[in-house]
Amino acid sequence: MSNDNRISAVLSDEDVATVQGALAAIRGVLPFLVTLSVQERRELPKMGPKSIGFDEKCTTYMGNRAEFVPGFVELAEVQKDRTLRAQLLRFAAELQTLATSVDDTVQLVSSEVWMADLAYYQSVREAAHRSRAGAQDIYDDLRQRFPGTRANQATPEPAAA
Repeated sequence: MSNDNRISAVLSDEDVATVQGALAAIRGVLPFLVTLSVQERRELPKMGPKSIGFDEKCTTYMGNRAEFVPGFVELAEVQKDRTLRAQLLRFAAELQTLATSVDDTVQLVSSEVWMADLAYYQSVREAAHRSRAGAQDIYDDLRQRFPGTRANQATPEPAAA
């Protein structure tokens, strides 16, 4: 079975505008989103699945024994962060899945376009080799994408020692 055309779809201008509008609406609801640098991601402490139980215990203890909460920790802000985290997690996985699907689809259709381009290039190269009218000019233009060693380039003489 051929995989030369796994995607055959078209978005209307209205569909593109709808998606862009939906994304703008999402960004409008989430104006506080941040973008971390690679360094920041590496340096920030992580709270993974194993830490959830610890956080739940801390939530209970902080509420029941607030005298042990350090003065620089604002319980109201910690609770806001916990609430926001829980809310974001309700849709974060779906957004990641959607973004991954869009990336995968872009990669697949780009691959299909590239393979068609290469097939055309090979056809033009063969036509130029057979002296077909107009093929050499197209081939000369397209082969600039592949600047590697060409058989028709003169090999430079080695430098004298």
